[in-house]
Amino acid sequence: MRMGIDFGTTRIVVASADRGNFPLAHFEAPDGQVFDWLPPVAAIRGDERLYGWEAMARQEDSSWTLIRSIKRHLRGAGPHSELQVDDQRLPLRLLFTEMMAALREQLMEHSNLDIDSTERLEAVLGVPANADSNQRFLTEEAARMGGFSVLGLMNEPSAAAIEFAYRNGAERKSRAGSGLLVYDLGGGTFDVSWVTLGESEHIIDSSDGIPTLGGDDFDEILAALALETAGLQSAITPAEMQRLFVECREKKESLNPNTRRLTIDLERVRPGWEQITIPVDAYYERCRPLIEATRNVVENLIAAQPEKSLDTLYVTGGGSELPPVARILRETFGRKVRRSAYMRSASAVGLAIRSDLPIDRVQDQFNQNFGIWREADDGNKILFDLIFQRGTKLPAPGDPPLRHERIYRPAHNIGHFRYLECSRLDGDRQPTGEISNWDQVLFPFDPRLRDQSDLSSQQIGRLSEGYDVSVREEYTCDANGSIRVKISAEPANYTNEFAIGQLAKHGS
Repeated sequence: MRMGIDFGTTRIVVASADRGNFPLAHFEAPDGQVFDWLPPVAAIRGDERLYGWEAMARQEDSSWTLIRSIKRHLRGAGPHSELQVDDQRLPLRLLFTEMMAALREQLMEHSNLDIDSTERLEAVLGVPANADSNQRFLTEEAARMGGFSVLGLMNEPSAAAIEFAYRNGAERKSRAGSGLLVYDLGGGTFDVSWVTLGESEHIIDSSDGIPTLGGDDFDEILAALALETAGLQSAITPAEMQRLFVECREKKESLNPNTRRLTIDLERVRPGWEQITIPVDAYYERCRPLIEATRNVVENLIAAQPEKSLDTLYVTGGGSELPPVARILRETFGRKVRRSAYMRSASAVGLAIRSDLPIDRVQDQFNQNFGIWREADDGNKILFDLIFQRGTKLPAPGDPPLRHERIYRPAHNIGHFRYLECSRLDGDRQPTGEISNWDQVLFPFDPRLRDQSDLSSQQIGRLSEGYDVSVREEYTCDANGSIRVKISAEPANYTNEFAIGQLAKHGS
């Protein structure tokens, strides 16, 4: 089964691809309630770890520590980053991988999707437009280690643009090559991107945002206003505050343009406390400065590219459901503001649509940037090493193949080569566009492992002292776009050659 996974800061939303339809996955929580999202939350107690709705069920148990918004910890993280949880340090990579494994289990056993136990789950994953190489690598690696077959990564604004084009198919041809401004206010972050719509690719021209602003802030404003109205600012415990946030989030999400008053049931927070009523205008006025901050970012992004003309400001994200968001945006942008009919799920649906599209072969020229993930800074960073750049012309029939090589001294006993292609690179030649994963290759640098038939069963570690190995990677690409790599280890003159292809070939 193919699907799109929008791993958000406060919600994980999954849409499947089913014969031209893209329904959302619904998950059953331990109390029997059904939701169209899964919370990216971990509950930790000693060596025990729970995720998703099972973790949320422990939020009132003081023996458990909850880690919320796991995605937010990926910003600036590296392959070896850790989180301090009580008296232990846990690898972020481990937590993220286990969260992905829990998501897969929920999809298989506790969702409305009809998935056979032997069926592969093939997914396109969403990443923020400004995500760095480490964040992109860790996202893909966690999903793969968690049991998904990762077709590729895609910028969330591009996914929303695909959803927009899909819902507005009659307009697609007339909009081809035009600009679209995607405004994505999620639960924990705000992003805005200029997107140029094309027939088969959507290019992010520029992006900006506020990484610490989202719908959670609106919950906190309502909670503070509720306590202020009730005169209870100093009387609430951390556990009660979490219950208040849940109550405020539910009441916030029930708002519509005709709502005049909000009733907050404080008895859900502590037995004996009464309900309080808040005029909705007072709440909206408290939220206004945050919404205006997002509008300022949009205006600055537009001003930075005066050659572009705003056609549509496409509003998505769960935080954008708050009624004054669209109203305040219309104060400046008028009828150009267009709200998605699927605010919380637009990116997931776009990712699912992308998972169901054929992946073009390389023809005539490289349509993508082809390369490999490399470790840097003693393994603390993952960087993209460009092998064949997008736009490079393929050789004519009968001409010698393109050649590119790398020579280096390895640090590990086994080389793990993870190939990929991406649509765009930033100023540091790191991926910023859509990523598609290609084959992975294992090669023994340690001479003692060269007779092993299954290197995947061997532990990767530092190369033993005394082994002076030099490695040469030679890449070739012929007129048909077929890529091969010959890896050689000297001085033992050990060589192996591999054909490199995309992991997910549609129609196979």
